[in-house]
Amino acid sequence: MDTWINGLKVTATPEALLFDLDGTLYRGSERIPGADRLIAKLSTSGMPCWFVTNNSTRTPAEVAEHLRHLNIATEERFVVTSAMAAAYYVKNNYPDADTFVIGERGLHEALREAGMRIVGEHDDKAVASIVVQGLDRQLTYDTLRAGINHLLAGAKFVQTNPDRLLPMEGSFLPGAGTIGAALEAATGIKPVVIGKPSSILMDYALRLAGTAPERTWVIGDNPYTDIAAGNSAGCPSILVLTGYCDTDSWQRECKAAGVIPQAVCPTLDDLEKLIDGISAG
Repeated sequence: MDTWINGLKVTATPEALLFDLDGTLYRGSERIPGADRLIAKLSTSGMPCWFVTNNSTRTPAEVAEHLRHLNIATEERFVVTSAMAAAYYVKNNYPDADTFVIGERGLHEALREAGMRIVGEHDDKAVASIVVQGLDRQLTYDTLRAGINHLLAGAKFVQTNPDRLLPMEGSFLPGAGTIGAALEAATGIKPVVIGKPSSILMDYALRLAGTAPERTWVIGDNPYTDIAAGNSAGCPSILVLTGYCDTDSWQRECKAAGVIPQAVCPTLDDLEKLIDGISAG
């Protein structure tokens, strides 16, 4: 098996696995080879598999449905989104805050379920205490204006994730980080970032999983987000070469990101063999 393991060898059988999604188990609407078989085998063996995504636009139910559509079996309760973690963070740090939201349904629903009061963009008399911003593919100038004015009036700034570009079938879309960059440029206010590479999302996922960081593996394709977040949270981090990196680029990208994965698996079949080997040992 062409799997690299460095001086930080993985030695402990994991108690749970935190999987990235896009680039790790699928690419858009295309399942990565072996993803369905791997998750089915892990689930049958009793290994808890959690699916942790920076995407704040979908609800957990919608993420789970997308996975099932690709024949990757899971339940809604195992999905952890940056919107969920943002709502948890806001509720615990600003429980009574009037909240202005720049984002789509996944973020709005997560905040409502957390009991937050949401201020409308056309309510010029209301002053929000916090602005929570994610990806909004229907963003308008009025929404941007309202968010900027709430921030300039003293609102705190929370961002679901810093991704500035989203790959989309041969092209790119501006991501949540691009919208956040506009807000920051206008106000000079830096956001609290929830999603990867921040450890906040991973800490929230660990809380839901109920496992210790050192016994929970983070598995992803992107050194700058997945591996960085895993390292920051104290989890063993496994890089799979199924998306962002390939066999020629992963060392260069990891060095640029300033991260060290504990193992590198070219394919999901190699990841399966690594897990089997650790479990057998």
